[in-house]
Amino acid sequence: MSLEEVTRTIPHRPPFLFVDTIVSVDADKAVCERTIDGDEFYFAGHYPGNPIMPGVLISEALFQTGAILLGKRIEAEGKSLGDVTPVLSRIKDARFKNMVKPGEKLTLEVALNEIVSKFFFLKGTARRADGKVALSIEFALAMVEESA
Repeated sequence: MSLEEVTRTIPHRPPFLFVDTIVSVDADKAVCERTIDGDEFYFAGHYPGNPIMPGVLISEALFQTGAILLGKRIEAEGKSLGDVTPVLSRIKDARFKNMVKPGEKLTLEVALNEIVSKFFFLKGTARRADGKVALSIEFALAMVEESA
């Protein structure tokens, strides 16, 4: 699914949108992609001459993939994503394993582990095109209702 589908599903927008394409989504898992073209704003200052995608932004790409999973679940229930906002509430066991450089294509996979009230506990993996894991992380998103 296209970038248009991504922006229809989650509230994030450039320059803070780190998912390009939705590959697949089912009730408990989402797979998305992000192509790192090298023109991203952060490369100007994150190791000039040897650009590396910041780990926190790889994490954010997985958090956004999790938000896509939850957004699609909400749509399947006949509700509107406009009524809630996915908010990061926990990060656990982040493991940065390989660097991500310009020209890489990341596959972002997030699976739902557990739901407790409005909290969704997820596990994510970002893989480079060569199949090597760049990041594995466990995290929780809270679906926060908009206040009037």
